[in-house]
Amino acid sequence: MKQLPTHVQFESLYPADTWFNEVGQIIKFVKEGKSSQLIGAPGVGKYAIFGLLSYNHDVRVRHLGEEQTSYHFVQIDFSEIRNRPLMDVMKMLFLALTDSLRDRKMMDCYNVLNEFFRNALSMQDELVMTEELKHALETLVYEHNLTTVYLFERFEEYVPTLTSEFFTNLRLIRNRVKYHFSVVFSVNKPLEDLLEPQVYADFYDQFTGNVIYMPLFDKASTAFRIEQIEEVSGKKVPESVVNELVKLTGGHGKLMRMCVEAYLAAEEKPKDLEKFLFEQQTVRAALAEIWFSLSPVEQAAMRETHNAEKEEASSLEYLEHIGLLKNKSITIPLLAWYMSSSQRVRESSAGKIAYDEAANKITKGSLTLSDDLTSSEFLMLRYLVLHPEEIVSREQLINVVWGDNRSTAGVTDQALDQLIFRLRKKIEENPNEPRHTQTVKGRGVKFTP
Repeated sequence: MKQLPTHVQFESLYPADTWFNEVGQIIKFVKEGKSSQLIGAPGVGKYAIFGLLSYNHDVRVRHLGEEQTSYHFVQIDFSEIRNRPLMDVMKMLFLALTDSLRDRKMMDCYNVLNEFFRNALSMQDELVMTEELKHALETLVYEHNLTTVYLFERFEEYVPTLTSEFFTNLRLIRNRVKYHFSVVFSVNKPLEDLLEPQVYADFYDQFTGNVIYMPLFDKASTAFRIEQIEEVSGKKVPESVVNELVKLTGGHGKLMRMCVEAYLAAEEKPKDLEKFLFEQQTVRAALAEIWFSLSPVEQAAMRETHNAEKEEASSLEYLEHIGLLKNKSITIPLLAWYMSSSQRVRESSAGKIAYDEAANKITKGSLTLSDDLTSSEFLMLRYLVLHPEEIVSREQLINVVWGDNRSTAGVTDQALDQLIFRLRKKIEENPNEPRHTQTVKGRGVKFTP
């Protein structure tokens, strides 16, 4: 195989038709000057798609033709700046932009924008940093005819820290350069489910409805990955085994990779492939990652697929969109086996809801509930967990959630009811028949751990 410089990203080697439909949908929104959300189960390849757009020349040419030189893709891993203040995020946006120009050998652009960045950095002021970033993006548009596309990888990890100011800054940038600026948010679930509406209100019209769901299986990327593993190991996987692995994993990218590596590493080829794979620690870890990314109501929908009409329609729709269910049947046989035999799964469904003060998180057995909660949902649930079996009045809940505002007088009963129902959708197995958060008519809410 042709040797490439060490700085060249692995994603640059993928064939041009990799994730063809999904890349095409992203490009469609980018050309329209819109932002979008790339949604999928953990391990399906969202990161790799961003790598294709950033580093794979053939993929960009396939979708943009000669226009590809007019688009500049900037990839940022938000797991690196989780829990960081907004100033640090704006610095990262600016630094990633300048570094990406240098990586693409666009030194004229890099030198100019790097000077902007250094000037902003010397001021140590968020407003100055944002203003200079807007100036930098304007320069790319009007002097170099470049549209900038930010690719926000693992964005769900930054969600707990998000404030409305973050989206306000995105709106201000977009207003300055109009259709020459887009953002693609990589998330496990839609932002509308992860955030309070008031947090993203300033940027909502830019990404609402612009959703791209990642499939579990992409033929081109799977074939390429297997070829790379075979080249490294010096061994081949029979086509019949590949076909069997696709059936057992649903073609899920990370699971396929774990299974192929386990098969090739085995001294004796397994007679019972499914049992052999399930016994592999790496395979079980990948299955756990998928399972524990789901909320209790989604886990319940997966368990009760034979009685799916009882489950929330929205949960079933989401599970179908990300490919874990098809026609109300589980698409990954290995995951079904994991669900039925794993001790961790039993503990997560039977566990009590508790608050860990040291880690400031809320758990249910092995499941960390607070990872999927908005700030308002977290405040409400934490208070309820700390006051078990008490009847908490509606006035108390309003003060707990909105008490930091100047006044709670404008908070309506409807807003509180909506918040309670959204919380139930994330912690109850059946939000319509809640076990943990029960309404006591005329008095308030009673929480049972």
